[in-house]
Amino acid sequence: METIKQTTLKGSFSLFGKGLHTGLDLTVTFNPAPENTGYKIQRIDVNGQPIIDAIAENVVDTQRGTVLAKGDVRVSTVEHGMAALYASGIDNCLIQVNGPEFPILDGSAAMYVQKIKEIGTVEQNAAKDYYIIRHKIEIKDDETGSVITILPDDQFSLTAMCSFNSKFINSQFATLDNTKTFDEEIAAARTFVFVRDIVPLLEANLIKGGDLDNAIVIYEREVSQEKLDRLADVLKVPRLNATKVGYIQHKPLMWENECTRHKLLDIIGDMALIGKPIKGRIIATRPGHTINNKFARLMRKEIRKHEVQAPIYNPNDEPVMDNIRIRELLPHRYPMQLVDKITSIGSTSIVGVKNVTANEPFFVGHFPNEPVMPGVLMIEAMAQCGGLLVLSQLENPERYSTYFLKIDDVKFRQKVVPGDTLLFKVELLSPVRHGISSMKGYMFVGDQVVSEATFTAQIVKNK
Repeated sequence: METIKQTTLKGSFSLFGKGLHTGLDLTVTFNPAPENTGYKIQRIDVNGQPIIDAIAENVVDTQRGTVLAKGDVRVSTVEHGMAALYASGIDNCLIQVNGPEFPILDGSAAMYVQKIKEIGTVEQNAAKDYYIIRHKIEIKDDETGSVITILPDDQFSLTAMCSFNSKFINSQFATLDNTKTFDEEIAAARTFVFVRDIVPLLEANLIKGGDLDNAIVIYEREVSQEKLDRLADVLKVPRLNATKVGYIQHKPLMWENECTRHKLLDIIGDMALIGKPIKGRIIATRPGHTINNKFARLMRKEIRKHEVQAPIYNPNDEPVMDNIRIRELLPHRYPMQLVDKITSIGSTSIVGVKNVTANEPFFVGHFPNEPVMPGVLMIEAMAQCGGLLVLSQLENPERYSTYFLKIDDVKFRQKVVPGDTLLFKVELLSPVRHGISSMKGYMFVGDQVVSEATFTAQIVKNK
């Protein structure tokens, strides 16, 4: 179980273009950021250069894109840049923009992905903090028929199903099974708009920067030549024959389902605002920025309820350390050997198991009528697990033992009783130096943390 580390950009890059809704000339710059920063957006054109955390709760509008705000300061059309960061596995980035929106570029995420590839990424010290989906989570909008569901999966994957009142894109679906193929299968999918929606958008003072180079325009319901000419003049594009319905853009469709692929791109951009990489499969029916944001907010609530996730435990899997191997490494014997097996181990973390039975000797006196595992033994069990982690990395580990030097931040959240299966997750807080190791341990029953502690131990050679 090797720890996957957080990443950031190796250097900075900038992109230039006009804003889709404002028509302004804009520059957006993506910069490296320290570990555990997440995504932050800075308005460098505003007094004080305020920074907005790119999280779902800061979304204030989803009418024609995702709009983030801090007080009166806003930044919109962020979803394509966010999707590129998330799909590229980048955890930490400071984005600076000199206006109220990101430039629309070609209407896709392709230019962001290209720049990320050119500049490269760098691994950081902190572990990547995945949130692993353990059960079905769903949100619905009965008015629009939109539904987003997430199910357990061993990686982040998506399926989007769209239905439009249109003979051109009546029903479509798009799937991304792995973010590694995002740049080839999804990144270049462009935003799209129906001609029937353009007038209301213009009246709402939006899409001032829209043109046939940054969007797919779908003309499907004939209007008079005069009306279409007026619209072309407002958009500053060549006049078209009003009798010829179809797709209108300078570059032909890249895929038959390009519009739905773009919807999938938008989902990734909006899911980036959850604040953690996700392992799960999203199935989105009739998605849009509004339902996407509602789902991202729901996910953030779910994450807060399970701030520390229990390790995945399958009793059918072969242990990486069985009871016999544990006795070879640890000096503890009955009744003080409190780890039954190790299910995974890496350079900085370990997962162990203990099955608590009614026959534990400590239940005789703790307590006769209400058997409860003593808190000191919970800490001892986590420490034994941590001892196995550090000893397994030594040559001739059988010649060494670990001893407590300090225990801090101990918390007991619920009782441990006969019949419980305990899962231990212990992580090194820093590299082992001069035989001293600092660790953070958690004990789980099911999905719930039942105890935790930080402890420091000394590795001593046996006499």
